[in-house]
Amino acid sequence: MENWGAGPERGITRIILIGFMAAGKTTVGRRVAELLGWDFLDFDEEIERREGLPVPEIFRIYGQPAFRRMEAELTHDVAHLSGVVLAPGGGWITQPELLDEFGPETLVVWLRISPEEVVRRAARTLSHRPLLASAPDPLARARTLIHEREPLYRLADVVVDVDGRDVEDVAEEIAALALTS
Repeated sequence: MENWGAGPERGITRIILIGFMAAGKTTVGRRVAELLGWDFLDFDEEIERREGLPVPEIFRIYGQPAFRRMEAELTHDVAHLSGVVLAPGGGWITQPELLDEFGPETLVVWLRISPEEVVRRAARTLSHRPLLASAPDPLARARTLIHEREPLYRLADVVVDVDGRDVEDVAEEIAALALTS
């Protein structure tokens, strides 16, 4: 774990989990919220609820730029919430200005995952992963996207590596960070 900006003076009231697809943002986020007694919001699930379509269909019908606008709108709608763990999609960070919506009481955690682990985890749900599903070589595509996004993921306050770790271990680490930050 790398810790770039958290400290006891921050008074954390919300956590944002960022990272590439299949890093565990939803699964870990739900567990962190349980451990802290907070609410949890998965951006993809909320966008699907609002649009009445699954994310792959939104990508297919409206395209990635429209989906990014939906993410931005949702960010504006939830930026004021406290006592919440937020799990935006893996590409949310490609709009780094969205981080500015949140104040210093927000702990941004990068769930860092290797491209190999992404492909291993995503193999079961590839049809729900539009950016990998259409790639002739999902591993090469994951490597490229992670490499492109890494400088943006580094905007996080803390990095937690997830390869080879179980959900409970990762969630407990993040909950402890929130309580001591």
